[in-house]
Amino acid sequence: MQIDFSGKFFAVTGTSGIGLEAALYLARSGARVFLAGIDSARNAEASAMAKAESLSVTVSKVDVSNTSSVTAWAEEIAGQTDSLHGLVNAAAIQTYGTVATTTPEEWDHTIAVNLRSCYLTSHLLYPLLRAAKGAAIVHVSSVQGHANQNAVLAYATTKGAIYALTRAMAVDCAADKIRVNSVSPGSVRTPLLEFSARELAKDGKSMEDMIAEFGKSHPLGRVGTTDETSAMIAYLCSAAAGFVTGADMKIDGGLTAQLGV
Repeated sequence: MQIDFSGKFFAVTGTSGIGLEAALYLARSGARVFLAGIDSARNAEASAMAKAESLSVTVSKVDVSNTSSVTAWAEEIAGQTDSLHGLVNAAAIQTYGTVATTTPEEWDHTIAVNLRSCYLTSHLLYPLLRAAKGAAIVHVSSVQGHANQNAVLAYATTKGAIYALTRAMAVDCAADKIRVNSVSPGSVRTPLLEFSARELAKDGKSMEDMIAEFGKSHPLGRVGTTDETSAMIAYLCSAAAGFVTGADMKIDGGLTAQLGV
């Protein structure tokens, strides 16, 4: 589906994986994108990728869990546009542990990066989003919010909470003509998935072996691509989804549709 975002402004968090590819997808569709990430090396890579394609992507170093950092980013964006047509919250970290093994520090950090950031960016960029008179917000959640593996307590909690945040925002923001949805990817080939594959690999298995196993667990027999998640995000940000709000879109190759018996 061809989507034209010419003349539109978007803010995206996460300079790798789904966030990066969503930003590039939107920019390839004509949008001007403000992209936020905390990792300097990945920020530089994202800038280089955008520059290589002559895309309008401005990359800023931002700690999305920190109020002062996001405030500065919001002020930077406000200095260049008086309205935002979309916000994509894709920044996240993967953490492992049970209620017995997750430390308070790990819990707080995961909540701050994965969940608080969605509130914080939405809150601080709200005046620009309202000014667009038809903006869209997309929070990137996960199938781990619907059903989860062992020992992903904090991560799964944040992803499940994003659904509630999405619903509440969709109801509240409708009066300002802002639509709010979430997407829930299954296994998608990203640096985060590769990190998980390395963490879970054992008995002589490699990261690639684990990724292949992840794929086999999906009815479609493979892991997803960032192009596929980006296409859904772009759709939700477009006029074609003008009557879609408060929804969660699963991009999981049928993973959550099947029974595990």
